[in-house]
Amino acid sequence: MSISTIIPALRAALDAERVRDDAETLAIYSHDDTPGSCVPVMVLFPHSHEEVQAIVSIARRHRLPLVPRGAGSGNVGGAQPVPGSAVVSFECMQKICDYSAVDRTITVEAGCVTAAISAYVQADGLFYPPDPGSNPYCRIGGNLAMNAGGPHAVKYGVTRDYVLGLRAVTGTGETLCCGVHTSKGVVGYDLTRLLVGSEGTLALITEATLRLLPLPAAQATLRAVYDNTANACAAVQRVMAQHHTPSALELMDPYALAAVRAMGAARDLPEGSNALLMVEVDGEAITIPDQVQAIRAALAGEGSLEILEATDAAAVADLWAARKSLSPATKAMAPLKINEDVVVPVSRLRELLEAIERIAAEQSLRIVSFGHAGNGNLHVNFLVHPHDGNEMRRARHSLQKLFQTVLTLDGTLSGEHGIGSSKRAYVSLELSPENLSIQRAIKRIFDPDAILNPGKLLPET
Repeated sequence: MSISTIIPALRAALDAERVRDDAETLAIYSHDDTPGSCVPVMVLFPHSHEEVQAIVSIARRHRLPLVPRGAGSGNVGGAQPVPGSAVVSFECMQKICDYSAVDRTITVEAGCVTAAISAYVQADGLFYPPDPGSNPYCRIGGNLAMNAGGPHAVKYGVTRDYVLGLRAVTGTGETLCCGVHTSKGVVGYDLTRLLVGSEGTLALITEATLRLLPLPAAQATLRAVYDNTANACAAVQRVMAQHHTPSALELMDPYALAAVRAMGAARDLPEGSNALLMVEVDGEAITIPDQVQAIRAALAGEGSLEILEATDAAAVADLWAARKSLSPATKAMAPLKINEDVVVPVSRLRELLEAIERIAAEQSLRIVSFGHAGNGNLHVNFLVHPHDGNEMRRARHSLQKLFQTVLTLDGTLSGEHGIGSSKRAYVSLELSPENLSIQRAIKRIFDPDAILNPGKLLPET
C-alpha cells in the first residue's frame, strides 16, 4: 500500500481539503474516549453516500483499513484507529433527508447529532427515545454501530428498536439498502438488525430511517435512599414486578455515593445512606399520580431511609444532581477509569453487586458500580493507576473474574457500550466456536478484504 498513491485518488473523489494528513488533525482523530491512541495515516470527511462509496472502493483496491467515526465518544475503542488506517469521519453528514409526522418516521444521515433528532420533531409532539449519556454530542451513526442505550431503555428500548431501515456501503463498495419505511415488514432476512451493533465491521452506515414516538405529556421523579445495596436491589425487583414500567430506574452503590459526595453533591442524603435509586415515570398527566403511588409503595421496604418526589423541572434537577455528577466524580478519583457495562437479569442484580464487592476486597481494588438497574445493566468502574504494574495486573485478573461471574448469572458482557477493541479478547467467553464461525463467515461476505474497522468486535482466530 502506497499512501502517496492513495491520497491523490481520494482527493479527486472528495476534494483536497477533506482528505487530511496534517499532524494536528491526525492527533485529534487518533483516539476515542478510550485510554490509548493510534495515529491514522489520514482522516477523511465525506459529504454524501456516494463519497463514502468512493472511499471504500479506493480503499479496497489499495487494502487501506477504514475506521468509521461519529463523535468519538465511545469507550471500548470502537473508533480508535489501527496502524496504517484511515479514519472516516461522518461529522459532515448531518442532513435530515426525510420526515413524516404522520408516519412517525425520520430519515437522517449518519453524522446527525442524536439530540438534534428529538429537537427537530418536538414541535409535532414526537421524540426519538434512545438517550445515551453522550446524547448532546454523539452522532446517530455511532449509536447505530454500537446499538447504544441509555437510562430510558428500561421502558423504551435501545437504538435497534427504533431503526426501520438503513442505507450503507459494504466492504466491497456496494450500496446496501435494507429494511422498510413502514412499521411492519417481513420480507427476507433482517439485515437491518444485523448491521445495527456490528460496529462498522460489516458496512459503513450512511443513512437511517428511524421510528418516532409521541412525547410524554408529563413525568415525575423519585429518589430513594437505602442502608445497603442488597435492600436497594430488593426494591428494584419490587418496582419491576408491579404493573407500571418506569421510564428510568438508576442505581448508585456506596462507592459511587462516596465519589459524588467528594465532589460536593448528594450532601442532603440522610446518615447511613449506602445506596441510591433514581426512578422516573412518564405518560399522560392523569396517569402520573397512580404511577408515583405504585412506585413509591414498591420503593418502601426494609432498609429504606428516605423517598423524595419531584415533578417541576428545578426539583427534578436537584434530585438527579448526584447521578449526573458521577462521571466527573469517578474520573477525579484515579488517573484511569476502566469502564465496563455488563448486564444480568434484574433478579440477579444483587448477586452481581455482591460478587463485585468480593472481587474488590480480594484484589484490593477500588470499584465503583452504578447504572441502569431497571434492566440489570451496571457500569462497573475500575479506578486504577496505569503506571502501577501490580495494580494493573490485579485489575486485568478482576476483569476476567467479573465477566465469568456475569455469564454464570445468565448475563452478557455488554449492554450498550459494545465490544470494540477493549473487550474482543473476552467475546469467546460468551459466544461458542460455532457461533463465532458463523459470524466470521458473515464478515467475509460483507467485507471480504477485511478493511472495515479491523481489530474490533470479533476475537482473533
